[in-house]
Amino acid sequence: MKFLEIVKNILNLMNNLVWGPPLLILLVGTGIYFTVKLGFLQITKLPLAFKYLFSKDEDQVKGDGDISSFAALCTALSATIGTGNIVGVATAVGTGGPGAILWMWIAAFVGMATKYAEGFLAIKYRECDENGQMCGGPMYYIEKGTGNKLLAKLFAFFGLAVALLGIGTFGQVKSISDAVTKGFNISPQITATVITVLVAAVTLGGIQRISKVAEKIVPFMASLYIIGALLILICYFKEIPEAILLIVSSAFNPQAALGGAAGITIKTVIQRGIGRGIFSNEAGLGSAPIAAAAAKTKSPVKQGLISMIGTFIDTILICTMTGLALVLTGAFNSGLEGVAMTTAAFETAFPIAGIGKFIVNIGLIFFAFTTIIGWNYYGEKCLQYLAGIKSIKLYKIVFISFVAVGPFLSLDTVFVIADIVNGLMALPNLVGLIALRKVVISETEEFFSKEELKIEKV
Repeated sequence: MKFLEIVKNILNLMNNLVWGPPLLILLVGTGIYFTVKLGFLQITKLPLAFKYLFSKDEDQVKGDGDISSFAALCTALSATIGTGNIVGVATAVGTGGPGAILWMWIAAFVGMATKYAEGFLAIKYRECDENGQMCGGPMYYIEKGTGNKLLAKLFAFFGLAVALLGIGTFGQVKSISDAVTKGFNISPQITATVITVLVAAVTLGGIQRISKVAEKIVPFMASLYIIGALLILICYFKEIPEAILLIVSSAFNPQAALGGAAGITIKTVIQRGIGRGIFSNEAGLGSAPIAAAAAKTKSPVKQGLISMIGTFIDTILICTMTGLALVLTGAFNSGLEGVAMTTAAFETAFPIAGIGKFIVNIGLIFFAFTTIIGWNYYGEKCLQYLAGIKSIKLYKIVFISFVAVGPFLSLDTVFVIADIVNGLMALPNLVGLIALRKVVISETEEFFSKEELKIEKV
């Protein structure tokens, strides 16, 4: 027991070091840099991004790629919209107070610019494999754009570790199992069997099947959860201004929300808000561009704009819904943690026949399942980069096996390891983004200059 405690303490220390102020500053600083240099395009070009998402112009019809830009976005969202939107927000608010939501918004706002850069580079530096499928992401733009193969391999290695050790398998499967057991009284054995069969059926079909499932499930699950949260906002409509004021004030004065006895400092609020926001939308971590690289398009700029919509939907919309529900219902001050806090918020608003609990549990199940299939694809592409296309079959067998055992594991240590490799994955990606910043900025400016000329001629 003593040895296990020592190991756990060492892992916690490593996690605190990896996810300490330097990495958070680097993540947010990179976003601020691209925000300023790209002229706040997350505001000025957001309507254009949605136009590209739902239109099929020549670039998107005749462009290389395996799936549509919409399907690529849904695949990326399937991995990012997960337990973090329900559990992560509650964890941030529970340990950092309502003020953590403001810092989550700030991280998401600048993260949209980072996500744009990632999507841009994913298209610019992608390549076609021997099976005729597109491969891209940080490992490719780091190697081809900077020439640093070691850094590219480090990203791929840590990305594979994240897919297999936590975000892609154990953590999500355990969340589904707990939700099904508590909400519907179904045994973990049945849950493990059903999830394993479903994951195998989807993931063995490759990116086409994953994207088709994501295209159907992601809009449905997001809409269901958003509608439930919106109903809470409608019920507490008069209290919304006061809730927002509390969020803003407690971001700089945590005691205003939880009292001095809580011992929460501004540093804690900032770390919890920014950290959980980044965990949820993954801006700067380098995962989303792996899916973006499969999009049918000729234009890096257009796919970059579509990619940044993912952060807007994940954090600005869904995480905000959860955060406001926690504040408006007073659940943030209930002493509960994680999913129990979010469930309490929804049950307060919908006390009849367990409707609130049903919305949270169903949301958690769908969010976690789509994260599994999204990260299956990310891990596959990381291993393919490291070991070649022949390694994919073995990877899928291992991944599906890990899914099967997920409901029966104690995940404290696994979650810490997953957090560590998640942070380590971000470092080479951020180095790549910074090294290629001039490529992103110059080609973006050139694209919009040409678009303005087209408008003037018309």
